Amino acid sequence: MTRDLSGGELRILVVEDEESFVDALRVGLAREGFDVSVARDGQEAIEIFGANTFDVVLLDLMLPRISGLDVCRTIRSRSSVPIIIVSAKGEEVDMVLMLEIGADDYVTKPYRLRELVARIRAVMRRHESTAAPLVSESVVEHGALRLDVDARRCFLSDHEIKLRKKEFALLLLLLENPGRVLTRDVLIDRVWGSDYVGDTKTLDVHIKRLRTLIENDPKNPKIITTVRGVGYRLEVVTPSGE
Repeated sequence: MTRDLSGGELRILVVEDEESFVDALRVGLAREGFDVSVARDGQEAIEIFGANTFDVVLLDLMLPRISGLDVCRTIRSRSSVPIIIVSAKGEEVDMVLMLEIGADDYVTKPYRLRELVARIRAVMRRHESTAAPLVSESVVEHGALRLDVDARRCFLSDHEIKLRKKEFALLLLLLENPGRVLTRDVLIDRVWGSDYVGDTKTLDVHIKRLRTLIENDPKNPKIITTVRGVGYRLEVVTPSGE
């Protein structure tokens, strides 16, 4: 049987209303050794999730009764369990929205089972690895920004900003390297893991959201700037009077 990093059998909740996909996923994932439960609408998904413990949720967007969007939002409000969106909807706006409300990855139908299984295993490894401390310092400061690493809290001029887990890790990495250009590959490798196989737009979505939270003018960023074709840089704060 497939095991997670803690040694237990990996339990997956598949939320899908198309029987052809349900049957294929149930058989294919079971053959890979996963313990599979199925919900065929949004309401059932929330009820099953609330009554059981799962390691990963595979969530379709277009569902009866309650939409995949609301299911994702509800699950994320209760748990940090990895959520992989599995949907025929491939527009960028959908991916951006789902990532912003807490999904960890996005797979577009049709997909290959081998790719899906690789995504599941990768997202689980990333989820487990976040338990490790990011830096030894308990507080990291840069200009008006201050991160309390132990408490995972972010402050901008003493005003607390609520950050999601990946947003916190990404901002922390940038704050640790002021003035240094960090390539997309480095950022993804350090924050999402070297085995990440998703779209690099995930990084852009998180940078965009960080800018809306910490920049005076997110469309003309002064704190996190883009180095076109390379990556991103946290601008060095120049003390007043210099």
